[in-house]
Amino acid sequence: QVHVVESGGGLVQPGGSVRLSCKVSGSFRSINALGWYRQAPGNKRENIAGLTDGGSTYYHDSVKGRFTISRDGGENTVALRMNSLTPADTAVYYCNANRVITMDGHELVEVWGQGTLVTVTS
Repeated sequence: QVHVVESGGGLVQPGGSVRLSCKVSGSFRSINALGWYRQAPGNKRENIAGLTDGGSTYYHDSVKGRFTISRDGGENTVALRMNSLTPADTAVYYCNANRVITMDGHELVEVWGQGTLVTVTS
């Protein structure tokens, strides 16, 4: 089995910063990409940042220049540093492992974490 677990989040004031972390554990050979998604109440889940195994990054326009995705001490971990937060950033943030190849050769297209809530409010 492959597990994705997020940590971090919580309550933060507008203009503040939060750091989320994600770790993928289990029995697997490789992961194509790790990404962060978020879902605000009443909205669809959106992809806001991604990091491929080759080191390429992706950012949604709404977070460019404010959020940074990076490895967090290992190939199977990723962090999301979020700066200059506004109430519009309030959402549940999910980590996603894309195209995970298990030890027995199966491909898991997507493995999701349970999410962590970030609330930006004064």
